[in-house]
Amino acid sequence: MGNRALPGTEPDTNCSRVVFSEADGIPGLVADRYENVLVTQVGTVGMERLRPVMYAALLDALSADGEKIDAIYERNDGASRAKEGLPQYKGWWDGLPAPESPRIMVRENGLAFDLDIENSQKTGFFLDQKYNRRAVREIAAGRRALDCFCHVGPFGLNAAAGGAEFVRCVDVSQTAIDLARENARLNNLDARMDFTCANVLDYLPELRSNRARLREAGGPFDLIVLDPPAFTKSRGTVSHAARGYREINYEALRLLPRGGYLATCSCSHFMTRDLLAKAIAEAAHQANVQLKQVEERQQAPDHPILWGFPESHYLDFFIFQVV
Repeated sequence: MGNRALPGTEPDTNCSRVVFSEADGIPGLVADRYENVLVTQVGTVGMERLRPVMYAALLDALSADGEKIDAIYERNDGASRAKEGLPQYKGWWDGLPAPESPRIMVRENGLAFDLDIENSQKTGFFLDQKYNRRAVREIAAGRRALDCFCHVGPFGLNAAAGGAEFVRCVDVSQTAIDLARENARLNNLDARMDFTCANVLDYLPELRSNRARLREAGGPFDLIVLDPPAFTKSRGTVSHAARGYREINYEALRLLPRGGYLATCSCSHFMTRDLLAKAIAEAAHQANVQLKQVEERQQAPDHPILWGFPESHYLDFFIFQVV
């Protein structure tokens, strides 16, 4: 395994996806590594029965590569398990000694993150955006950035690390905001960052319509990141989701000056690349701005896209400049 199976793993990063379900030939299992801890998600009856066998195989493979794993935390609390008739639960796997706390420290792109693998979304972190966050860092110097749906702050911290003059991070979860603030402090970036617990869908229109509120928030902003949760998890709600993506991109574009940057994405397989591009184009038309595409990216390579299995392609990411 190791670097042979995890392309792009660098010395400044000690967290990565080890198993990506069907895309890695192991349906029903996701395993993320955070230094010496694995966090797993099991989604099928068959894999639930094979958990001890698969965990042992993972530990043996990593050990053979010189990688020591001290504990496995199971995040089997996803609602999708109900479709398989499986119970929801989370906790330390009893096959290894349990650490005292589910809080762990990791590094990504040279930045330190304090993660809560028990209460944060998914396995505790969104590892699939690693290189996309680095791309935002590359364009952040001297800019005033607004990081929307910030979770524990990785996009915002990368912007600050890239030399942003100021970064405002916004998320609806107070738990996420508290962790984001702590992560800024850990990296000595807190002097140029501030944090707001708010619903982005309400926050953006408020900033657009109230210039005093915009200045109070640290604006005007010339770099905005939109990293929303999946607006659709089924084909039946795609049209509704498209409206949501169009609306948030419209609101962001209305806030950006000419020359400003928009980094925007979708993490839903059902919201295909073309549907997302169409929603962004409609938002730009509605906002009466022209966009120049700077980059188009996807999920990190430790989340491989398996041809013939379209569900493995779920993340599309764009960087645009307003011209």
